[in-house]
Amino acid sequence: MIDLLTSPEAWAALLTLTALEIVLGIDNVIFISVIVSRIPKAQARRARQIGLALALVFRILLLSLLVWLIGLTQPVVTVKGLDFSWRDIILIGGGLFLIAKTTHEIHAEVEAGDEAGEGRSGGGAFVWVILQIIVVDLVFSLDSIITAIGMAQDLEIMIAAVVIACLIMYASSGPVARFVAEHPTTKMLALAFLVLIGVALVADGFSFHIPRGYIYFAIAFSAAVEFFNVVARRNRKRAKVTPPS
Repeated sequence: MIDLLTSPEAWAALLTLTALEIVLGIDNVIFISVIVSRIPKAQARRARQIGLALALVFRILLLSLLVWLIGLTQPVVTVKGLDFSWRDIILIGGGLFLIAKTTHEIHAEVEAGDEAGEGRSGGGAFVWVILQIIVVDLVFSLDSIITAIGMAQDLEIMIAAVVIACLIMYASSGPVARFVAEHPTTKMLALAFLVLIGVALVADGFSFHIPRGYIYFAIAFSAAVEFFNVVARRNRKRAKVTPPS
């Protein structure tokens, strides 16, 4: 352990892996921010805290089961010449769940009818939100940790990077959730990207890798455009309220 603290290579690996885990955690933060927007604020905060705590627990648990986790990448089913491991099956299932759930949310937002108001309060809605967060946490954690294993050799470095990334995710999740809740167009944009992420997970399950850099660049570009739209709308409102002198 002391050797790791004095090793430049270890610190470089920690910084690189932490940055990667933060980027991979964007998907998780967006999903949690969108899903908790349908329940009251007090419950939403608790759900967000529980969801991010579960993300940390899942990641550390998977890291402690490295041998078992590596076993998940071994083929277990062959269909028409394609080999599928448990990891592939989990990614495909998780991606399909994400696409289905996000499509349902988009439908509710577009219709803006009775369905949009369903389940906004009560213990049942809270439990349902937590169950959905658990499913997505598990899928994102699996993808994140398998990536981490390929980048670092020391378990201590991987755990430290995961903990730091989860703390940053927790700090940023509140502002992101508030921003998404206050700006409907931003929520629709986030839902569209969750569909894209779901497609990328399914593609990974079929051994067709879509470079995440393309997805994250598109997210960053669209977020920048939406930021300017928000600022422009705010300025127009101020101009209407403030009469010309």
